[in-house]
This record gives sequence, C-alpha cells and structure tokens, in this order.
Amino acid sequence: MAKMNLLQAINNALDLAMEKDDSVVCFGEDVGHFGGVFRATSKLQEKYGRDRCFNTPLTEQGIAGFANGMAAQGMKPVAEIQFADYIFPAFDQIVNETAKFRYRSGNEFNVGGLVFRTPYGGGIAGGHYHSQSPEAYFAHTPGLQVVVPRDPYQAKGLLLAAINSPDPVIFFEPKRLYRAAVGEVPEDYYELPIGKAEVVQEGSDLTLLAWGAQMEIVQKAADMAKEKDGTFCEIIDLRSILPWDIETVANSVLKTGRLVINHEAPLTGGFAGEIAATIQKECFLHLESPIERVCGLDAPYPLALEKEYVADHLKTYEAIVRSMSF
Repeated sequence: MAKMNLLQAINNALDLAMEKDDSVVCFGEDVGHFGGVFRATSKLQEKYGRDRCFNTPLTEQGIAGFANGMAAQGMKPVAEIQFADYIFPAFDQIVNETAKFRYRSGNEFNVGGLVFRTPYGGGIAGGHYHSQSPEAYFAHTPGLQVVVPRDPYQAKGLLLAAINSPDPVIFFEPKRLYRAAVGEVPEDYYELPIGKAEVVQEGSDLTLLAWGAQMEIVQKAADMAKEKDGTFCEIIDLRSILPWDIETVANSVLKTGRLVINHEAPLTGGFAGEIAATIQKECFLHLESPIERVCGLDAPYPLALEKEYVADHLKTYEAIVRSMSF
C-alpha cells in the first residue's frame, strides 16, 4: 500500500496499464512532456516514449475521432479531454460513432478498450466553462459506460477496469479532489467492478445516494443528521452512471423507505430524475416519503456565487429532514 492523492492514483493506473499492455496509449492536449494541465500523465512520455504518450492539436472532435480509429484497429487509447466542459465538440464522435461502433457492424468490429478521461465538476472557482458535470448527456446513449470515482482507491481500480473493458468508457474525474483526496492505495494492479454500486455506510432510516466528489458532501450531511436528529443514513456510491446498479439502490430503499439523491449537475434532466423514476417503480409500496433530489441549479455554473450554487451538505441535510418529517 502507498499513500496517494487522486491524481497520483490515476497516473499509477495509467503506468501499470501501459506496462502490462503495449496496445495502451494515452494522448490529449499537453498530455505528453507537460503531463496535462493537471499533470495526470506526468513522466509517462519519458518512460514509454512519444509513440505511446503524446500531445494532440487543440481539437476535441479530432481527439475523439483519432481515438475511435485507433480503437477500431485493436489499440487501447486513453484519450484525455482537458476539461469535461470541452467534451461537447467531441459529442458527435462519441455519441454517433464510439457508442454505435459495435452495434452498426453486428459485432464484426468495435472500439472496446477506448477510454475518455476528463475532469468534471466545480470547486476550483472555474466559472461556467470549467465546472460543468455533463454525465447525464451521455447516460442517454446506449453503447457507452459512464464511470465516476470518489477517491484515489476507487479511481485506480475503476480506471484499470475501464481500460480493460470490452466497451468504450467515459471516465469522469472529480477535479476538486485531484489533490485534496488522499488515501491508501495498493501499488499492484487491481480492478473494481463497473456497474456495481457500493454501500459505504450502513443505515436504517434513509438512503443517501451520490457519486464522485459529492460523496464527501453526503457523508457530511449524514453525520449532521445523526448528530442533530439521531437519523441513521445508509450511504451509497453509485460509481457507474451507465450502467447503474438498480438492485443495490432498490434493496437499500426497500429497507429504509426513503431516498435522497445528490449530484452536482443541474436538477432538470439530471441523472437523479432517472434514478427517482426507477426507484419509485421498484419500491412504490415501501416509500415513506417522496424521493428528494439535491442538485445544482438550473443556471450556468456561476463564478462569484459558486457556494450558493452547489448542492452542499446543508441543502442535503435539509432534504433529509424533509424526508424524515413527511
């Protein structure tokens, strides 16, 4: 075991994957000698050469198209989109090509092994062009997997699983935790299952569901609810948005009778709506109160008012109180 922050865990995962398999390559804007804007690929070009870790032009559509072509030829490209906000120029390539590659050929060819890494979310005073959480756009697209880790241990195991997955993966990294989240991480190769949620805290009164950086926030809200009201929350990290683990979430809600969902993205059209609709269908007769959604506001991510915008622990605690007192 070694103490790593989230960036170091991602770098370590890429190092192990490239060492294990010569077909793994990483590329993106400033990814080569510079190590990327956050230094996630630092020293990989020195170790594996310019053929396997290199810079691209500043064109996200080109990065995605190039990744599709490499993956179709049997490579395992790990393409970095510098900020999740800039994944939209690549949207057509990802949604209309990456996601449909296997389906349109009747499984004669595919782009399995392709991973798009991209830092998402707020908390760094990045304003409306460097703080977005676009996971719901891609959750609407069959053929993709969408994964969001919460800490260094999860980041390494899920990224290695993504690179080894037979399906293309969008790997959203919570950038405000890049250096803030530190934990013990095995130095050896290991994978964590994609599509399987994790119950990180057992509870009996209410189910709290989140992913990525919001896990820290819901834990703080749960601690507040326990201290102030004696409410014992069960906390679940969804980990994978697509596919998502309906069974684990439903089993928890069948036990607690209440569900509060928290995510950074705006409320309208956010993935919490899909979860709420599914869980009310699965658990309708067991629900003790309406399902609560604690999300970002339906507005561009603000710079000056970031603290007012975020779905923080206080808003989450208020949702817990509403649910418990319904």
